[in-house]
Formats: sequence, C-alpha cells, structure tokens
Amino acid sequence: MNNPIYPGLILSNRYKIVKQLGHGGFGRTYLAEDNHRFQELCVLKEFAPQVHGSYALQKSQELFEREAGVLYKLRHPQIPGFREMFRFKLNGQGYLFLVQDYVEGKTYRALLENRRRQKVFFSEAEVTKFLLQLLPVLEYIHNLGVIHRDISPDNLILRKTDKLPVLIDFGGVKEMATKVVSEYAHNPGSLPLQATRLGKVGYAPDEQMRLGIISPHSDLYALAATVLVLLTGKEPSFLIDAHNLTFNWRGEVSLSPNLSRVLDKMLASKPSDRYLTARQVIEALNVAPSTTDLAPTEAPPEVYTTDTVVVGGVSSVTTMPVSQMPINNGANHLLSSVLPTILLVLVTIVGMGGMGWIVGNLWLKYSYNQEKVIPEQPQGLSDRLQKLGIDASFFFPLVDNFFYAKYPQKRGQTLSDDSPEDKLWRWRWYSIADKLLDKLETLSPEARRRLGDYSRDDIERWKIQLQRLNISSTAFNDLTDARFFYLFSEQPRRQNIIGLPIGQIWQAIATDTMKDLQSRKSLEEVSFAQGSFREVVNGTIQPGEGKIYLAWLEDEQILRVRLEANSPEVLLSIYPPINHRRRSRGLIEDSPEKRWIGETRSSGYYQFVVVSNSAQPIEYSLVLFARNRSYRRY
Repeated sequence: MNNPIYPGLILSNRYKIVKQLGHGGFGRTYLAEDNHRFQELCVLKEFAPQVHGSYALQKSQELFEREAGVLYKLRHPQIPGFREMFRFKLNGQGYLFLVQDYVEGKTYRALLENRRRQKVFFSEAEVTKFLLQLLPVLEYIHNLGVIHRDISPDNLILRKTDKLPVLIDFGGVKEMATKVVSEYAHNPGSLPLQATRLGKVGYAPDEQMRLGIISPHSDLYALAATVLVLLTGKEPSFLIDAHNLTFNWRGEVSLSPNLSRVLDKMLASKPSDRYLTARQVIEALNVAPSTTDLAPTEAPPEVYTTDTVVVGGVSSVTTMPVSQMPINNGANHLLSSVLPTILLVLVTIVGMGGMGWIVGNLWLKYSYNQEKVIPEQPQGLSDRLQKLGIDASFFFPLVDNFFYAKYPQKRGQTLSDDSPEDKLWRWRWYSIADKLLDKLETLSPEARRRLGDYSRDDIERWKIQLQRLNISSTAFNDLTDARFFYLFSEQPRRQNIIGLPIGQIWQAIATDTMKDLQSRKSLEEVSFAQGSFREVVNGTIQPGEGKIYLAWLEDEQILRVRLEANSPEVLLSIYPPINHRRRSRGLIEDSPEKRWIGETRSSGYYQFVVVSNSAQPIEYSLVLFARNRSYRRY
C-alpha cells in the first residue's frame, strides 16, 4: 500500500510535509514546516499502529497523552523540544503524531560510517569529551524520573550549530506505541499480545532486554556500549564474549587506565556493580591518576578540584588546579619557579642599590599575581534564575545567541576551563548572562515564567483582546517595541523575530503591555467637552514607555494634532479606527515632527500613540483639535 502522507500534504491545517526522514517499526518520521511559526522546520513522528474504531483510537490517544505529558516536562537544550501531540485521520485510518523541534546535524551512526570509510575511529579524547557533554543530560532526565531506554549511535545527533550531542527518540514513546499495538490492534476484550521489550540488543543491559527492568544505570550501560562502538567501529555483538555475555574490548583499542575502569564499571553484568548515577560517572572521569601509575622519573600531577557549572546551556564539570586556589600551596610552587630570579635580584640589589630592589620587588609582585588576573565566574546564576522563575533551558541558549553575536569568532567552540584564555571567555559569557538577567528582571513575574513557551497563539489571542479595547495591532506593537528596543537597542528593527529566542522576550514584554492597557495604565480616552473642539492632555513619559490616547471622531472632520515635548526622542503616531479598511497604515508613524493636519475618513476611535526613545523622563502635552470643514480657525 502506498504511503498516503507525501511531500506538500498539510496536516491539521498547520504542518506541511517536506520529506520523509526515516521509517521504523512504529511508523515514519517526517521533516515538516510549521505554518503557525513562520514555516519553521520541525519533526513529525508518526505512530501508526493498525488500530480501527473509535474505542481503539480513544485508548491510543490516552496512552500517548500520558507519555506526551512526560516529554513536555523535558526542557533541556540537548533534548529536542516537544511541541504537541495530535491525532489525524486520513483515508479512514487514524494516525498519531508527536511534534518536536528539528535538530540540524548528523547522527553518530552517520559520523561513524564516515569514520569507517576513512578507517579512523573516534579517539579517547573525543569520547571523553562526548561523555562529559552528554552525562549532564542523563543526570537531568534521571532526576526527573525519566529513563531514555534506547541510547545508541542512532539516537544521538551532533548538532551542527554548537557541536553538542543531542539526545533523541525516547524509548518511552515507543513503549506506548507497542502497548497500543499489543492491546488495541484487535477486538477489545480479547487477550493482549506480548509487548516487545524496548532497547537494542547489545546496547541495552540483559535485565532490560529479558525482564523489562530499567533504571538510570540502564542508560549508563547503553552509553558505555555506544562509546566502545565509536572507539572500535564494531557493533556490540562483535565485542561481547559469547560465553559470559560480558564486553571484551581490550584487544580492539588501548585506553588510559582511568577511562578503562570507568567503562568496565558502567558495563558490569550485575546492576549493583555499576555506577548508580550519571554524576558518579562524571566525577570518576575527572579523577586525576594516582602517583602509583607514574613512572619513577615522572613528576606527580597537580591535584584538581571539580565543580559543576553551566555554560552555553550545558552542565559541565570544570577543573581547577589546587595551585590556583588560595594560596599557601601556590606559594611554594611560585618560590621554586622564581628562585633563580630571586638570586639575580639579590645580586642586582648589591650592585645597583635601592633601584634594583624596587624593580625586582615589582617584578615579583607581577609574577605572583599572574594567576589571579582572570576573574572567577559570577556566583548565584542558578539561584537568580530560580528566583526570577526563568527556565534555564530557555535562558542558556539565549545567552549563547548574545555571546556569539558579540564574539562571532567563538561560534561553534566549547568553552572550557583549561586555559586562561577560556577562563576569560567564560567570564564574558557570564557577564552577558548577568546583564541579560538585569533586563529580564524588569518584566513581571507572570511574563518571565512563560519565557520559552510563547507561541503564535498568544498573538492571535491578543488581537481579540485589542479589538475589545478599540486598539490596532500596530499601535500595540508601537508600545511593545518602545520597551523592547529600550532594553535591546542593538537588535535590528523591522525584522520578524517571532519564533526566535529573542522573540520570546518581545512576547513577554507584549504580555506586560497588554496588562497595562487593560488596567488603563497606558491607555486613556480623550473626550471633547460639550461645545469644545480642542482638548489638551499632559503627561510624563518614562524611558522606553508609551501611551495610547483614544478619541472618538466623526467622518469628514478636520483634525489637527500637535505633540509638545522638549525632546526629539518622543515620537507620535496616529492610527485610524480599527474598522477602517486601510487600518494597517497610520496617518503618521513614529514622527519626530509631532504635527499633523488632515481630514478624517471614517467614524470611530482614532489612536494617538506617544512613545519615548529617551533615556530620561520627558514631560509632554498632546493637543487635539477636531471640527467639521466649515471651521477654519485654529
């Protein structure tokens, strides 16, 4: 039977199919355009068990909704964002779709195939970096009680934009699809079929494949198996000893003692012998080798302390030599390194007197302080995010965007703590984050909490609310833009940012703008007194603020408007009633001239918008004059 879903087909009046990405046992995966988000690319995962009838479709809907609720909670920059689930009927058959963000990049399976052709596989340094970038993701989902169940090179993508591994295809969804097939692919009331266990043979541990028992260390087992496949280019079936069902890989690749111990423990046959958490693996990977592992002629390594920080939206473990920690330990190191120089300085003092001593002393102070010139990271970033109610999975990619815009030379590079230069870049990242939080702090708590969740649906809802207030979307945008560009003056104007991370901030500001309009804080109606044709309103406008004045005017009246303000950065716009056929065009827009005269073309509420681009509060007066054409005196 031909697949009825084809490129160009629009599902649910929203998703336009671009192409099929893959096909599995539970359905197909498609690349699609989201017409509600400016044709932004997304992924549709089709789960098409052969179910028929309203009862089966209802039960399958319930099962998928339950699992979709779990996926919706996962908000991490290395997990594709879950958008929605919907049901669709085509040619009499019911389909269930999950919609997720599209991740541009190659799966590690595709990367491995490229390496196989080149006969050069992943190095120890590469897989160690891979582990340290992915383990915080597992720690995140495990802390939420979610087990992936199906980690393998097929379900990991190296994202093109930032070169970070992204975890896709959570097995829990597949389990739900299996349950639908087993329970509802036949007549209700008959015995259910045996459900398939989730996981790939060789990657999933034995207790998961045979008994369906899962835990966080099930994922850690699969991750270690994936690492060995990347290192050797061979599938687990070629690395597992058939007699005792344990991995036997040492004849295929030579690794450091520490990484070897970590992988062996992750792959232990008995679950009780494995690491229990991803955090334990991270700590084990960052343990320096003991001095007994060194040859007699080698100097012992520096002892390192570990700390967990979040940079670029990714939790990572940073290391700091103890010699850089205050300060007694570093003093001995400093003394031994500059002892020859000290002797030279003493000779200089004897030969040249006080001047030599001063120069030598200054040099010593300079050397002593070299390790301290790079500032440490700002403290309390996570606490501040929690206090402000801002989702970290939204905030960190947003900081990345600002960071790369300011420092494009660092795009695609991972910040580490291995060199003074990286420490400086890390400091700059945190500095941008701190300043961004200062700006977001000006938003209301309600607006901040929804950052990352705004959609086109909010804009449509605002349009309905604006109609009730007799305000056009253009006037509403003027007020929102005034605040937005006051906070983010570096952003380009007249660019569609809805659907982008920075667009989430604009929509958050719009939320507060709507609240101010509904409370009449930034909205005022001007009424002409009986027998009067002239009205004056006075006010003080704060930086980045605006106000809308509504005045009911009749058709074919002469209208004169004057805005009196002692600053060219206070601007005036005039919009006709929202029921006017040309309402999208203002009579004047963002005018620094502040004067207008003309004839009204329809009856209704005219909108007079005053906004400020000034950094200082400005006092102003708005003068309105309206009368029929027979009156010429102003």
